Amino acid sequence: MLIFLIAAATLALVPDVALAHGVSSRDAAFVQSIDGPAIGPFLYLGAKHMVTGYDHLLFLVGVIFFLYRLRDVILYVSLFTLGHSLTLLGGVLGGIQANAYIIDAIIGLSVVYKAFENMGGFQTVFGVTPNTRAAVTIFGLFHGFGLATKLQELALPQNGLVANIVSFNIGVEIGQMLALTAVLLAFTWWRARAAFLAHAFATNTALMAGGFALMGYQLVGYFVA
Repeated sequence: MLIFLIAAATLALVPDVALAHGVSSRDAAFVQSIDGPAIGPFLYLGAKHMVTGYDHLLFLVGVIFFLYRLRDVILYVSLFTLGHSLTLLGGVLGGIQANAYIIDAIIGLSVVYKAFENMGGFQTVFGVTPNTRAAVTIFGLFHGFGLATKLQELALPQNGLVANIVSFNIGVEIGQMLALTAVLLAFTWWRARAAFLAHAFATNTALMAGGFALMGYQLVGYFVA
């Protein structure tokens, strides 16, 4: 089961994965040493962040889990991208701040939420049908804000800041498209087999467990820090 393996890896590596929005010391030193626009390097760093951002990928896997039409995939990913871009740019350029642990805990919650929805939990437990488009957009805002809180911790040079942050955001979206293409190819193969529907509930249970692990790690950090 594709998602079971992803969630299992998340649980096993939770100390590292829970910091998926973090910027490595090497990248941080590079970012802080730049004086002026550096479009290429920031495109690369943005794409690298998304491809290695397990929290983003787990959420997007949950979003597209039962989306069979390409236009639906494009719609929901676009809503996520809109939210992600607004808060990434607004957080860094507008100086909007929040506690990084709380934001990252909400990002973990987004994974739990989508897995629970995929399992039919809202209809079964609460008797309601959530607005998935609104939820994806709102959680996209938190995902973008999560990275913004990490970038705010760096002494980013003001010279070329707008060009560099915009380039970084474009890189994030490029990385998202690359990662999503790989996921869609894997899903296309998996959905052609009877095991897909047979294991859908168990797979989303594993996905939810990964979200709870991410959320719990961040909440512990908030209360202990």
